Parts: sequence; C-alpha cells; structure tokens
Amino acid sequence: METPQEKKPSYDEAFQELERIMEGLQNDDISVDELTHKVKRASELIAHCNKMLRDTEKEVGDIIEELGI
Repeated sequence: METPQEKKPSYDEAFQELERIMEGLQNDDISVDELTHKVKRASELIAHCNKMLRDTEKEVGDIIEELGI
C-alpha cells in the first residue's frame, strides 16, 4: 500500500525513469547487483503507465460518449 510520502509518478515522470533504466541497460551501466532491482522497477513503471493509458482512454471515451460524438 502506498504511504502518504510515496506518490505515484506522473506518466511523464514514469516514462523518463523507464528511459533512464533502459539507457543504463543498453550501455551496461547497471551492475549485476542492481539488475534485479532495476528490472523489477521497470516492470512496475510499465504496469503503472499501462494503467494510466487505459484509464485515460476510458475517461476520454466516456466524455466523447457524453458529448454524443
């Protein structure tokens, strides 16, 4: 469960963190000791971004439906 201090990142923040992780993996900048943590974090960020995209798609669809477009 999320504590008050742990706010979920915005989509852009999560995407930027994912880019940094991917860059580190591609450049072999991530040590073996960090690898599991970084891959797990990337997985969490991907799930978070996917949820935000699904929620946004539904919300926009609902608005469009309300407008009768």
